[in-house]
Amino acid sequence: MEYNKDPISFEAQADRLIARGLIADRCTLVKRLEATNYFRFSAYAESFRDGEHYLPDTTLEKVWRLYTFDHRLRTLCLDAIESIEVQVRTQLAYHFAHDIGPFEYLNASSFPNFDSGLRDFTRWEQKIKSVVDRTRDPDGKAREDFVVQYFNDHGDKHDLPPIWMLIELLDFGSTLSFFRGACTNTKKAVSASVGQPDKLVMSWLLGLNTMRNRCAHHSVLWSWRSPRVMRPNKKKYPEWYSASFPSNRIGILLTVCRYWLNQIAPTNTWTSRVFELFDQYPEIDTFKMGLPHHWREHPLWIDGYLSQ
Repeated sequence: MEYNKDPISFEAQADRLIARGLIADRCTLVKRLEATNYFRFSAYAESFRDGEHYLPDTTLEKVWRLYTFDHRLRTLCLDAIESIEVQVRTQLAYHFAHDIGPFEYLNASSFPNFDSGLRDFTRWEQKIKSVVDRTRDPDGKAREDFVVQYFNDHGDKHDLPPIWMLIELLDFGSTLSFFRGACTNTKKAVSASVGQPDKLVMSWLLGLNTMRNRCAHHSVLWSWRSPRVMRPNKKKYPEWYSASFPSNRIGILLTVCRYWLNQIAPTNTWTSRVFELFDQYPEIDTFKMGLPHHWREHPLWIDGYLSQ
């Protein structure tokens, strides 16, 4: 079917929303739409719709509060993922350097868990060569001073920086590739820092990477259906199997963030900041996020969970 809708003005967009029952000052709504794409705004307003019209008492303020809540939620998630990503990169570089060597990351035998046809390794090799070339160029836009300095000092003997330098040049996706392809001993050592097996850590990292991409592109997060992630061993961690925490909602990934941060930085304040956010927006339907209504009292979210 051909898409045949024509573009309309911001004023017409506002009139359409008001005609559907949104209570708003027209001028204020137009200003919001000028700064926020209609399609994006509608994604948040959708929660207040009943068929073609908005529920009674649906105001611009209510929709905008949901919008700002989601913005702040994305900020909190990015903050958590930054700490997790840096920790994983640190552990990967450390254990790879000790297990394999500081310069062996372009040797296919260093990545026995890539596919046997070398397709994964070839992509990895191309990515690494590209990022090193871009960051070592003293006149390039992507230059990194520490890389330029390294090659000024050691370029006569080395074509590559050591792994503990290279790791700082990798994005999250490349870090995931590194973890996936690394030898089993390295993967287990990295995962031990989180207290979980490597297959579970890989599943969590994939989910967090997808969440990070949504946050970075300012996509709707609070009601997002996330990729399903694995849970810890059921006999050892039965609290992870509560039906109130579905494995394909943002709630389980928030729980993963809390668990991971508490493993690597027990004095972090992330959980208290999450609670503060929800305190400021008590109207948020946490059940839609995959969080039970009394989620703060759930064993996974109470103080001292990891020490029990």
